[in-house]
Amino acid sequence: MRVLVVAAPLVGHVFPLVPLARALHGAGHEIVFVTAGDGLRVAAAGFPVRDAAPGFTFHRAAVRAVLRRPFLIGAEPAGTAGTRMTGGLFGAVNDAMLAGVLDAAREWRPDRILFEPSAAAGAVVAARLGVTGILHENSLYDGPALLAATRMRGRPELAPPAAVIRIAPASVAGRGTHLPMRFVPWAGAGELPGWLAEPSHRPRILVSRSTVARPGPDRTTPRIVAAAAEVDADVVLIRPPEKYLTVRPAAEYRNVRSVGWVPIPAALASATAIIHHGGAGTTLTALQAGVPQLIVRGAGDRRHNAELVAARGAGLAADPRDISPALLNRLLTDPVVGSVARAVRAEIAAMPPPENLVEAIRQAVR
Repeated sequence: MRVLVVAAPLVGHVFPLVPLARALHGAGHEIVFVTAGDGLRVAAAGFPVRDAAPGFTFHRAAVRAVLRRPFLIGAEPAGTAGTRMTGGLFGAVNDAMLAGVLDAAREWRPDRILFEPSAAAGAVVAARLGVTGILHENSLYDGPALLAATRMRGRPELAPPAAVIRIAPASVAGRGTHLPMRFVPWAGAGELPGWLAEPSHRPRILVSRSTVARPGPDRTTPRIVAAAAEVDADVVLIRPPEKYLTVRPAAEYRNVRSVGWVPIPAALASATAIIHHGGAGTTLTALQAGVPQLIVRGAGDRRHNAELVAARGAGLAADPRDISPALLNRLLTDPVVGSVARAVRAEIAAMPPPENLVEAIRQAVR
């Protein structure tokens, strides 16, 4: 069986698809990824990758989407625009990718097209070529609803997926008729520096931010650094703004260090907690690790993810202005948050592994 995997041009969209692709490949099936931009980094997983939109820049597409919808400029950064901005933005993204995805499918003649909710081009190509499509959710948001919100030019027909795979735990994102699959984190290539791989003599808080740059000043990192001075913990800034890239424990920062790109799943193994932007990949990775998380509400689905995790009790949700020593101490010591985080970890571990979904994909027929 040949499976074409289609993802939007962002690492947070394509990386969650790797574990199932590996399971399919391990069962003897052929895999080709089609994406663009930063998504091309999935080549580190060892699969052939086709660039569906050479020269594509997500930042440029995002700016254009904002300019076309000025009435959402205030709502989108706060995460209150729903799917209105996302639908327009990823509609333009998929317009740019469609020809490349169609060419790849016509040339390679796949038996299945596996696509994520923001890669509507995969559903369009499946409809045009009569290929069975499988929707692979990669976030805590309802995949079919997100796919339906995508506004491509001319509103082309989208093939209804023969199956929908859900990786979010039911106690956090709700139950449905989708096929559940255990979330398995994959963060690409990279190793931890020795000091980060070893346990700390006191609590360790990781601080991660989005791989997608956002306009405006960073209000979160300075508040975390200021609060850290009054917290008995080691704080590690992962890929921080340039000002903090060379931070080492000193009189100015005391217990704060910085590091470049590292695999967060590995870093979480020796961490007590994590503070992050609320991206689906980081949120799910922290849930899978059973580590308490503080999610800073933000644009896109980040507020949605923060509120879901906080409602479940597996973490805290806050605005940048709420960050304080008291909040960081609560993240480290709240027994309920720690207990619920471990319960969700057990729930994820009990979900079917990717290998168990291979036969369902083989049997799925449009």
